[in-house]
Amino acid sequence: MSEQTPTAPTAPTPQVRRTSGLRRVDPARRRGPLYRSYAWLSATRPFAWVARRIGWKLDPVLLRMTGGRLGASLWVPTAVLETRGARTGAVRRNALIYFHDGDDVIVMAAHLGLPTHPSWFHNLVATPDVTFGGEPFRASVVDDDVDSLWAAADRVFPPYIRYRREAAKSGRTIPLVRLTPRPHPGAR
Repeated sequence: MSEQTPTAPTAPTPQVRRTSGLRRVDPARRRGPLYRSYAWLSATRPFAWVARRIGWKLDPVLLRMTGGRLGASLWVPTAVLETRGARTGAVRRNALIYFHDGDDVIVMAAHLGLPTHPSWFHNLVATPDVTFGGEPFRASVVDDDVDSLWAAADRVFPPYIRYRREAAKSGRTIPLVRLTPRPHPGAR
């Protein structure tokens, strides 16, 4: 018989690892020709026009209604980012393309390569505690390892290459945002 040594009780630590509905997106995974074709098509001018006028309103609704399984972007990995308005404090919802870097999630403030940052970016800079895919995160703008993260983002959604080129024409650098998991509100 083996003797067990009693251990002292430890204080509970907040759980931040997830087993949620936020689908894990590996940027190193090779995408098939159908996925790549759809990504290319979604970056064309007509699709960009639809995305700017209709898609940004439709996507969060579709994602919430289907539990994150279906959005206007079909196969491209998207989830809903909830921020608080920088001035109003009102909840704002935007569907964003994402991928994982370890336990963290990376999102790109591409805004189709337009000259201005998207409003959600200003909101999360002002209030970095956000919800993404129904899970709580703390947002921070990425300053280091940007080149390798952009290479990963380009594998997930190749049109980011064009978006960066378009944004650079107006002097804008597209920021990358790291979402680090934080404990659920009320978790001990």
